Amino acid sequence: MKQAEFDGRGSMIRWTETPGFEPARVYVHGLGSASTVYHAHIAARPEMAGRRTLFVDLPGHGISDRPADYGYTLEDHADALSAALDEAGVSGAEIVAHSMGGAVAIVLAHRRPGLVSRLVLSEANLDPYPVKAGSSGIASYEEADYVDNGGHARVLDKIGPTWAATMRLADPRALHRTAVNLARGTTPTMRRLLEGMTADRVYLQGELSGEVEGRGDLEAAGVRVVTVPGAGHNVMFDNPDAFAAEVVGVP
Repeated sequence: MKQAEFDGRGSMIRWTETPGFEPARVYVHGLGSASTVYHAHIAARPEMAGRRTLFVDLPGHGISDRPADYGYTLEDHADALSAALDEAGVSGAEIVAHSMGGAVAIVLAHRRPGLVSRLVLSEANLDPYPVKAGSSGIASYEEADYVDNGGHARVLDKIGPTWAATMRLADPRALHRTAVNLARGTTPTMRRLLEGMTADRVYLQGELSGEVEGRGDLEAAGVRVVTVPGAGHNVMFDNPDAFAAEVVGVP
């Protein structure tokens, strides 16, 4: 396990790593998740062999620290991720990021373009949304109600055992602040930041999730949009063969 300070107060973002050739491939998880749980089965496939690989847990999640006085904005998460990559000596990485982690990866690539050569985004959040529209419902709570008055337990009951298995490991306060900030999004939006980049960009959408909003504009901006057959939001579980092929870049 490796770590880097991310808040100037001794809090650590942590990751596990396997050695190999560059550019490094960096996996970033979604809200209430953990990178190894969602991506280790992909990284272990034969077609992935030999590449340096990092599984990073964002602040408040998994094995990383969860300071109570931290903002947990998308920009905060992106800066913490950049601290991990700087400490690891990584540049020009391929970032494979899911859902909320995809939004963080977009912000990272915008703020520190030298760290990123390629983005593989799996159903990444691209736009702000009303707090009641999120699939978890976390952002619809006030922070005190979520953290202290049973909101976290109600959400864990609602989302089902698979997501709850990792969400119960996240810090409730960090989780709530992250969800609220994800709903708020960025200015310009994550979509506009993504469209304005020149790095290689792939956006994976599960067929069962419906069509990607603004697909034509994304493609016009150079984003390769791929509809993955038979998959929902968790593309890496629902169709790992197709997911791995896009990570590797097989035509």
